[in-house]
Amino acid sequence: MVEHEAQCPPGWVGDWLTEAGCELDVRRPYRGDLLPADLTQHHSMVVLGGSMDAYSDAAHPWLTSVKSLICGAVEDSTPTLGVCLGLQLITVALGGEVHRNPNGQQIGVLPVGWLPAARDDTLFSSLTQLRAAVQWNSDVVRDLPGTAVVLAETPRGEVQAAAFAAQTWGVQWHPEVGEEIIARWADSDRDEVLRRGLDVDGYVADVAAAHAELQAWRRLTIGFAGLSRETAEPTWHG
Repeated sequence: MVEHEAQCPPGWVGDWLTEAGCELDVRRPYRGDLLPADLTQHHSMVVLGGSMDAYSDAAHPWLTSVKSLICGAVEDSTPTLGVCLGLQLITVALGGEVHRNPNGQQIGVLPVGWLPAARDDTLFSSLTQLRAAVQWNSDVVRDLPGTAVVLAETPRGEVQAAAFAAQTWGVQWHPEVGEEIIARWADSDRDEVLRRGLDVDGYVADVAAAHAELQAWRRLTIGFAGLSRETAEPTWHG
């Protein structure tokens, strides 16, 4: 699991993977952790979110290594899940494009717009009754790589979830966060959010009110853990 900054921790996803019996190997390259050269000693990879963009390799050099690991995971069919920035890094690594959302920042407990392809997807087919998720992002996918399939999108056509390969997925929303993490984001980004006329405290309250609904994304994590175990030896590393 790749964590890009302290304010974007594994959160609920880490807790749910642990509950599923997974042994987590969380790498924090911003603190000096080295990323593995490949995933031969791991059975899956989760790439978390972060405030940097998917092209910030010069300022955050480990992003180049993450993109390399993503390409290797696709080649080896290693289960991989990208979250927010993670989705965007998968997109760029595989030849797609990401840009600043011309419609502005997406922030809130927003509806998930499932597409028919999700009903046939290995990971998402049992999740299409889940209708809301936390989003907090400024960048979105502009062009997916040619092999990718959109699984969910906003009413304006912004990608919310995609399948990139047989064992590689990404979501633009944040299944890992609840009100505690969102409250920290709101505090750190308060001036900018208020400048755009958004109700920061109302957003935190909305996330708290949707706590039980958001916890249902545990099923996504458990499903991913199950796919990972199919490729694993008795000792599993996430």
